[in-house]
Amino acid sequence: MNFRLRHFVRDVVFRTPLWKMILLLFAAWLIFSTGIYFAERGTSEATIGSYGEALYWGIAAFSTAGIADTPRSGLGQLIGGIWIIVGSALFFGTIVATITAYFMRPLQRPARQIVETIEYNLEQLDKLSVDELELLKRTVDSLIVHMERVRKERERGERTGKGKPAPKQA
Repeated sequence: MNFRLRHFVRDVVFRTPLWKMILLLFAAWLIFSTGIYFAERGTSEATIGSYGEALYWGIAAFSTAGIADTPRSGLGQLIGGIWIIVGSALFFGTIVATITAYFMRPLQRPARQIVETIEYNLEQLDKLSVDELELLKRTVDSLIVHMERVRKERERGERTGKGKPAPKQA
């Protein structure tokens, strides 16, 4: 597998809600299939007679394949109707949420945005006046002072057991 594909798969698997949504869908599928099985179990003309058929019905119903047997009991039809709505929302929601999270991820990295802005502005340094360079120097100096204060507060918090631990350096 080439680097880009591996990177894409890793991003989708670890940085989107894909696994959480799949687990939620799987749990709901088992719960609703169990409900259908028990609701249809005592019905004489039931087309869903085993738990395996109920599991198959659950997949066919939420995936909108249209090949699922229709529950015959009133309770089975109620459970089935709710499952079709909830299952379809979870199934298609998983796809939409994963794609959205993947493509929105770069926008959620303010540090990268800051670095790009600084890089752009460094390229423009030769166009700055002396006053603008002095303002830039004061801004950078105050940023350094601020970051040193944050670092000291984190170190103090780690010694006393309070506060967030410092982020790991790469």
